[in-house]
Amino acid sequence: MDYKKLDAKDIEFLVSILDKDRVFIGDAINDDFSHDELGGISKMPEVLVEVLTTDEVSKIMKYAYENMIPVVARGSGTGLVGASVPIFGGIMINMSRMNKILEIDEENLTLTLEPGVLLMEISKYVEEFDLFYPPDPGEKSATIAGNISTNAGGMRAVKYGVTRDYIRGLEVVLPSGEILNVGGKVVKNSTGYSIKDLICGSEGTLGIVTKAILKLIPLPKKAVSLLVPFPNLDMAIGTVPKIVKSKSAPTAIEFMQREVIIAAEEFLGKKFPDNSSDAYLLLTFDGNSIEDIEKAYEKVANICLEEGALDVFITDTDERKEAVWSARGAFLEAVKATTTDMDECDVVVPRNKVAEFIKYTNELQKQFNIRIRSFGHAGDGNLHVYVLKDELSDSEWEKKIAEVFEAMYKKSRELEGLVSGEHGIGFAKKEYMLEQLGPVYVNLMKNIKFAFDPKNILNPGKVCQ
Repeated sequence: MDYKKLDAKDIEFLVSILDKDRVFIGDAINDDFSHDELGGISKMPEVLVEVLTTDEVSKIMKYAYENMIPVVARGSGTGLVGASVPIFGGIMINMSRMNKILEIDEENLTLTLEPGVLLMEISKYVEEFDLFYPPDPGEKSATIAGNISTNAGGMRAVKYGVTRDYIRGLEVVLPSGEILNVGGKVVKNSTGYSIKDLICGSEGTLGIVTKAILKLIPLPKKAVSLLVPFPNLDMAIGTVPKIVKSKSAPTAIEFMQREVIIAAEEFLGKKFPDNSSDAYLLLTFDGNSIEDIEKAYEKVANICLEEGALDVFITDTDERKEAVWSARGAFLEAVKATTTDMDECDVVVPRNKVAEFIKYTNELQKQFNIRIRSFGHAGDGNLHVYVLKDELSDSEWEKKIAEVFEAMYKKSRELEGLVSGEHGIGFAKKEYMLEQLGPVYVNLMKNIKFAFDPKNILNPGKVCQ
């Protein structure tokens, strides 16, 4: 695709609708805007603009569409697959200043907000109204539009579902500049194709979200966590299907291994409640009465002990909860701090195959003489596996990471898993997705992209392109 390189006339147009204080070129663009959280893929935009309104986004997209200029929308840049990297240059639209909470509707249990509102701000805001927004991805500084873009899941997905389950309505600017409203405050909707659900998870390739209406639920009054050490990961993961089958409905079921816990302790400078075992399950239960919660977690605690757990630690005080969950929340940064570079395999496999996949990654460590660290959501089979560069040269790293990733994605296919559980495809995982889904599926995706964006100017080169 031949895209137009920006010139003085294009910059002049952008300044005319935004003013010069919100248009950046050359050295005025911070290097952070060339990459996402992992940083393995890097490219600077030709111009960075900050927008405040849907109308501004619409005017920029209309101009870009008419002049064949590629555009990438960006929020906090916390992605891990290069989805917000402008690999063809062009215009990057920074959505972070569109960050207003517009309305909370307590009768319809909805929250209407702009795309740049941070996940951490949503939780804090709605709790003041005794309400709850369940999706809980690990990166709390991500924007809501970023979560929508990847259909983010997180630790509470096992009970409450993922981002798509909580999107009632969206305002979207299409590549042509047209403004489309999909969904709304209604609970049910069988009116035509669900465009809303196509936008959610499309990684900014179909349209730019400029407003969202979120579904809320009443805030659970109580929450208790269990930290359960096991002699090994096989025993820990093998217990998960039995927990799910018990109908005790944990809010979260996380798995973790000793080496990641130790990394988090060093990173945070504080102790985890226990680090003596090789493998752990971390479970949370919430509800409106402590009696109901106790009944649920006692049942699960007994299941764990019957399956060989070494102990069950109840974290029912704020201090204990903070010690456990602050460590869990720091796992990614803690692992990152122990190495020179890393990349992530974000597969999802059936719950009963989690241990087999993690055991396979341990074999790959020995085979390729490379460190691999993992943790993830045992309740829904979504694994976060990090391959660490350490002291490898760039050429050694590129060769080994390609071989290790190919082996891991092949294994995920054998186990009837999928390439990504919640971090998306972006640029980094395209080849693995294309290999797995096959030509019929991929051609359908390409045709959907073409229907939204026939000139392929919006976030080109990502997902299926």
